[in-house]
Amino acid sequence: MKQIKMARVVKIGGFEHLSSVLIGGSYPVAVQTMWKDHLDKTLLKGEAGKKIEQRIETLQKMGCSLLRFAVPDIESAEVLGELTRRVTMPLVADIHFDYKIALRCMDFPIAKIRINPGNIGSLDKVKKVVSKAAEKGVPIRIGINAGSLPVELRNAVDNKTMSRAEALVATAERELEIFDSLGFTNVLLSMKASSVYDTLEANRIIAKKTDVPLHLGVTEAGPLIPGIVRSAVALHALLSEGIGSTIRVSLSDTVENEVIAGREIVSALADSSGKGSKGQGVIIVSCPRCGRNSFDTHEFTERWRDRLYMLKKDITVAVMGCVVNGPGEARHADIGITGAGDKVLIFREGKIVRTVEAKDADHAFSEELDKL
Repeated sequence: MKQIKMARVVKIGGFEHLSSVLIGGSYPVAVQTMWKDHLDKTLLKGEAGKKIEQRIETLQKMGCSLLRFAVPDIESAEVLGELTRRVTMPLVADIHFDYKIALRCMDFPIAKIRINPGNIGSLDKVKKVVSKAAEKGVPIRIGINAGSLPVELRNAVDNKTMSRAEALVATAERELEIFDSLGFTNVLLSMKASSVYDTLEANRIIAKKTDVPLHLGVTEAGPLIPGIVRSAVALHALLSEGIGSTIRVSLSDTVENEVIAGREIVSALADSSGKGSKGQGVIIVSCPRCGRNSFDTHEFTERWRDRLYMLKKDITVAVMGCVVNGPGEARHADIGITGAGDKVLIFREGKIVRTVEAKDADHAFSEELDKL
């Protein structure tokens, strides 16, 4: 049986003021997300601009390695270019149809370009994009979706002479051939479908044929809960087989939740393989709450979520609703918090270290957390 190929290493960013992300090889799986809003010239002005910078910084601290933006026109390219000068996270330009947008984006410290050579125009136009990317040291991701297959392959799928997964792979091989013919190897590849099965099969096939790093995701995965479930099933399966170098959980929800979901999938993979959580940052465990609760786990977890995920510590944090599930059941946690009557208990590895009034819970928890 043919084995999957070890992905070649691709460096994203690491020039000018940008952080460096290494994809492929034995490097950790990188989590990314995509900005949900339009880029327009008013976006970066005044306080609105500062808020966007702060939000991107928060995403970066939460474990997001790459942030992609749709760039449908030159004006958007100018706005994204300005934004790249204000943040250290590598930003990615997602471009369709107009090769001139890709060329303009690379006048700025854009870390990566996402295109589909099949819809960017003639080979001459693709050559111009590749030439500038090579000059600037900017990698290109070939992005292929099941909804935008070449006509003849789409017809083959409709006529059931080819599976959708096979059509995705055939399209990918065509696009990779273009880059190979131009001597450009600084590429990544994604093949996404809204079907878990098609996503699995397409990536399994291509992983045996190329060492190009694969970006994984189930496209249009859905709202928060269905999207996470479907993405987790597909991504965990592929990653556990050694397939995939970077992931995005595509949700009809916030970018923060996409990053958290991606982090948790990678963390769960490590846990399920018996490798533990080393290098995965904070793991939050919390009880679902029931009629016994004397502590609002939902509210506390929501309030502390982003700050906890931003911590650069490999720790488990337990948020429990009552003493039944408190120190005892969360004995493995490095730090935990729970309720007992009108008091709040803070514990470490099952031992209570502090008892405070409910109104002092946040302050006390913060102090104990800083001690770790």
